[in-house]
Amino acid sequence: MDAQRAQEIYNSPDIIPVRLDNGQSVWIERVDAGKGVATVKVGDNPTDTETVPVDRLKEVH
Repeated sequence: MDAQRAQEIYNSPDIIPVRLDNGQSVWIERVDAGKGVATVKVGDNPTDTETVPVDRLKEVH
């Protein structure tokens, strides 16, 4: 995924499933397009966040 698509998903009123390249489901919390990274929440724990390159994110169709 690119930073623009990650930002679109973040801004969308719809729930769009996203996974990391390792298969973990995540919620996008913030996108830094300049750095090409996104802060994501992993699983159900609201404090379990990671900052990852956006190219590790995969939209689930």
